[in-house]
Amino acid sequence: MSDRETILMYDSCSGSSSLIAEALTETYTLTVTNSEEEFQDKMGSRQFDLVLLGVDGLDGSRMRLLESTTIKSPYTPVVVTSANERAELVVKAMNIGACDFLVHPISRERFIMAIKRAIQLRNQRHEIDYLRHRQDIVYDFNRVIAGSVRMKVVLKSLKKFARTDSTILLTGDTGTGKSFLSGTVHFNSPRRKKPFVKINCANIPEPLLESELFGHEIGAFSRAEKLRIGRFEQAAGGTIFLDEIGEIGMSVQSKLLRVLEEKSFERIGGSKTVYADVRIIAATNKDLIRQVEHGKFREDLYYRINVLPVQLPSLKERRECIMPLAERLLARYCKSVSRHISGFSHDATDAILNYDWPGNIRQLANTIERAVILEESDRINMANLALPPRRNNSDSSLKVITNKRRRSDYIYSENSGSLAGHEKDLIVKVLEECLWVQKNAAIKLGISPRALNYKIRKWGITHPHWRRNK
Repeated sequence: MSDRETILMYDSCSGSSSLIAEALTETYTLTVTNSEEEFQDKMGSRQFDLVLLGVDGLDGSRMRLLESTTIKSPYTPVVVTSANERAELVVKAMNIGACDFLVHPISRERFIMAIKRAIQLRNQRHEIDYLRHRQDIVYDFNRVIAGSVRMKVVLKSLKKFARTDSTILLTGDTGTGKSFLSGTVHFNSPRRKKPFVKINCANIPEPLLESELFGHEIGAFSRAEKLRIGRFEQAAGGTIFLDEIGEIGMSVQSKLLRVLEEKSFERIGGSKTVYADVRIIAATNKDLIRQVEHGKFREDLYYRINVLPVQLPSLKERRECIMPLAERLLARYCKSVSRHISGFSHDATDAILNYDWPGNIRQLANTIERAVILEESDRINMANLALPPRRNNSDSSLKVITNKRRRSDYIYSENSGSLAGHEKDLIVKVLEECLWVQKNAAIKLGISPRALNYKIRKWGITHPHWRRNK
């Protein structure tokens, strides 16, 4: 399948098709028909990037065809051509959904410009539907912190891979930066001006994931009241990042394999073939080979996505990066809350460097964000880092709960109650700052509302305004 945009033209003016074909065939894949029945068949069998429709009059069959085309395929731009330049005809065509109206004779330059603008409008609509937000992240390989030898090797590989269109598989522990690096690859690739679409496959129930990825037609299932384009269509010409790909069910894996091999699919409930030239970057923290052995992941799909594998090291394996990362995160969060904190105290620096960071960069970011909120001096102090205890079975201060009521994997003994008390004091302090609104406090603490509720019950924290205490 060609990567060029595809155009379907229903000609209305005698002799115009050859002129239009000559102007378009060098850059686009053009299909021409003079039959309404053939036009309907082609529109129903595949997805075109643009439609050229000749219209003669206000009440003609072509105007009705324009209306049905915009209803059935609302994301396909339609450029109307006509020998009639009556104002009523132009207004009606634009109100129905045409994105441009060209009157014969049309110059080659005007025609090419109209086509480019219409396709650009389609791409912009896809981006708006994906709700892409402006962000303060700068995707620049030269700004990625890579003080360790292993991380330097990773970046060197990703720079090479960015120049290709091959599928990349990023593996590594949770929080090691897979999502950020996928964006860095895209925005340093030839596809940088096209959409970059992220989707976390683990966050979406399997019955909804297929619709999320590939879209659905009207009436495909209950509540499918309008056509929806999926992430692959939204990412056309660009890159799609499939995070936690190991969580995808077998039925969706089959459809994903076809997209990789043929760059085509059908929306749920539809028979129209949609073509999407998309580069895939996948990521997982699972052992996909073991998943294949246990029948939970297709072997052919594994080999198809594992073209350019990259293993990201955990934060404890790249300790040279820890403090530079901490300082950059500190600057970012200080800016977001309009605070000036110059750095970390000696105790805080030692604690950050000596901690294992099982949650990697994500945990480091949450810890520093929380410290910035709580800190009242011009340096981050140890007391506001609130680092969770390291799970070390040889530490006599830790007990594993086996027989009695299980509250967590590990707890502190009575001899280490000061740290436990610190956790309680921290929770109370943040609750006070959030006017005892648990949801807001959970966000500041970097934990889920459910986890915060558990800790509130664990430490017996109460407030007269809470419903359960009345």
